[in-house]
Amino acid sequence: MARDTLTGSRIRERRLILGVRQAELAREAGISASYLNLIEHNRRRIGGKLLVDIAGVLGVEPSMLSEGAEAALISTLREAAADSGVPVAELDRVDEFAGRFPGWAEVLASGHRRIATLERTVETLSDRLTHDPNLAASVHEVLSTAAAIRSTASILAETGELEPEWRDRFHKNLNEDSLRLSESSRALVSFLDEGDTGEDRRGMPQEEAEAFLQASGFHFPELEEGTAAPQDLVQDAPELVSEAARSLARAALEQYQADARAMPLPAIAREVRSGGLDPVALAQHFGCELPAVLRRLAALPEDVLGREAGLVICDASGTLLFRKPVTGFAMPRFGASCPLWPLYTALVRPHVPVRRNVVQQGRNAAAFDCMAVAWPLQMPEFGADPLYRAVMLILPGGQEAQDPQPVGASCRICPRQDCPARREPSILKEEF
Repeated sequence: MARDTLTGSRIRERRLILGVRQAELAREAGISASYLNLIEHNRRRIGGKLLVDIAGVLGVEPSMLSEGAEAALISTLREAAADSGVPVAELDRVDEFAGRFPGWAEVLASGHRRIATLERTVETLSDRLTHDPNLAASVHEVLSTAAAIRSTASILAETGELEPEWRDRFHKNLNEDSLRLSESSRALVSFLDEGDTGEDRRGMPQEEAEAFLQASGFHFPELEEGTAAPQDLVQDAPELVSEAARSLARAALEQYQADARAMPLPAIAREVRSGGLDPVALAQHFGCELPAVLRRLAALPEDVLGREAGLVICDASGTLLFRKPVTGFAMPRFGASCPLWPLYTALVRPHVPVRRNVVQQGRNAAAFDCMAVAWPLQMPEFGADPLYRAVMLILPGGQEAQDPQPVGASCRICPRQDCPARREPSILKEEF
């Protein structure tokens, strides 16, 4: 049933909520109760002055009666039905449901949004608990110290009389291990504490550096215009607490500055607008390497590039060194990302550009246009193995994607079954 034919149902629903009798509403609107009854059962169309009069009596805007629930609510209801995995025979009547029962419709939509938020939280926390090296190191320190205390205490309790020299030594060890346990436990609690009241920031230096870059939208006009140096930008940045984080951020900004000098913003913006998004052509035009072009494109403002762009960089071990998120493409906080990413295909084929249309499996699968290439950090000496890195530009490409390759974020939270690249079972089901 079309939304504009449910005006009568909305009038009836609003009247019942207000506790107004049908005869009373008809009298106030200047029509008969029988005619109002036909309107409320959607047997008579209504509009113009009569709709305005009835809306005035009910104390609502006429559009609330003629248009009913907002499109966002109906869209959420349709999404909830699609995500349920259960065939919904009445899907074509979702407008009628939202119009006749707006309260229950909002409850259902709110529940769906809350479930989706909780599922994303579970994915994030599970990925963190599984792959966070800081957490693993803290827990290992607590457990090893507790084991040392247990061992020392057992010797003191079960050995009987000990020579004073040995007893004092064990007491000293017990005291030192207790202090270690106290410090490591306090550090672990601080790491897990969600509050941000302490001076020390929770997380790894890489996280601090990424937070700093994200706070500026990964774009730095000061470096583009040459009015500031990387050191100036990181010196007093509130996101950078540790010296290690400042070092990482400074290195990222120095690379940004070098790319900006090789491809100035006005020039590359002009080339992108005139020639389109062709990294190889841009590399030839500016005389730059392809990795620099991919980095530069990811750093351009959206109004210049014409779309959102993400970027990831990894080393030869596959560990992600740099991440610029893009909406819909999940990236793990640390290594152990999906081995099917074109990033890793490029890593085993240095200097060969790799372009793939991919779709990331999950709740809201979306297609992306990924361009990747690997390059050596420096020219290796004779007898020395080269050190490679790979970079991947990620562009939303749902409209252009043809036969996209399915990929995931990491095996731990990837719902795709029967994947030949899977390293460990997923905590999610296929229909999650």
